[in-house]
Amino acid sequence: MTLTRSQDGPDPSAGGPHASSGGPDPAGGTNPSSGGPNPSSDGPNPSSGGLYERLTEFAGRSAATAGTGKDPVNLPMIRHWCEAMGDDHPAYRGPDAVAPPTMLQAWTMGGLSGHTDRSSAHEELFALLDGAGYTSVVATDCEQEYLRPLRPGDEISFDTVIESVSALKTTKLGSGHFVTTRTDVRAGGQLAGTHRFRILKYAPAARPRGPEPTPGTETEQPAGARAAGGRAAEQRAKARRPRPVVNRDNAGFWEGVAAHRLLVQRCGDCAALRFPWLPGCADCGSPEWDTVEASGAGTVYSYVVMHHPSFPAFDPPYAVALVELAEGVRMISNVVGVPYDKVRIGMPVRLEFLRVDEELELPVFRAGGED
Repeated sequence: MTLTRSQDGPDPSAGGPHASSGGPDPAGGTNPSSGGPNPSSDGPNPSSGGLYERLTEFAGRSAATAGTGKDPVNLPMIRHWCEAMGDDHPAYRGPDAVAPPTMLQAWTMGGLSGHTDRSSAHEELFALLDGAGYTSVVATDCEQEYLRPLRPGDEISFDTVIESVSALKTTKLGSGHFVTTRTDVRAGGQLAGTHRFRILKYAPAARPRGPEPTPGTETEQPAGARAAGGRAAEQRAKARRPRPVVNRDNAGFWEGVAAHRLLVQRCGDCAALRFPWLPGCADCGSPEWDTVEASGAGTVYSYVVMHHPSFPAFDPPYAVALVELAEGVRMISNVVGVPYDKVRIGMPVRLEFLRVDEELELPVFRAGGED
């Protein structure tokens, strides 16, 4: 079984789905295996010092050898994963439980302390790209193949190889190189699955300048405050909210948002509701589905207050909530109409649609829950 899914979810305030089984590259560019347009002239010089030839020498080199999972497969991690994903399939609990297949990567992750078993090739490759000006990074997609189920108690080991480095590609984010790694995950020495992970190391594209201020509209302020405030205002004026990744699996959700309707998927076989949108039912596996329109009523199931890092399009601190809809599914969005420090678990909220710029409208929830 092979699964392809997007790794970069929406901005938490977007309230949209985050899973994908294919579709356009979220970086807005070409697939790394296909030919792409030439880079813009203001990007790094791709031929400087034969950079691409040096990059291709990393293909096939080991990025991690004989790595070990920090914990065996275990029920607490499975439970936390299922609760976060809203997946209550009976196969993932009880004495004969198996781990959800999509947890494959989770058992190999190093956590905040990282891994100590990475090879020098991984660091050398990233240092070479950084030195050439490709200092930014975004995860674009992953592919997973499952060969056997993982069960509590399984000891995990893995090997990672740098599978490929693409030629220079131009995307909406900027010009750069796609790097694909393949991790073979083993349980008790037996191959359990394969995880391919693709990132884009890129040089950010230059942003267009904003409009000049209208003469005579400036307000007199002390020089220091005027300079600082002007810079902040200029950043906010130029910045836009991140665009949601719209693909064949979630396009219907965003079409609903455009029509001021919050649509929830309903399985065509077992009638289970699900959110975010997915290509198949997590309860029965059926690919058949239709939609129901949510009433808009909900309660705050959990929330966080974002203080850092600061992004120009946002004005921290602000609350990001996991809202449980009256229909029983949960979604991530912003809570508006109340100070961030007044948001509480159990608070009633009601759906509304917020236009954040001339192109983008998002579902948010207003505190109070009254019509």
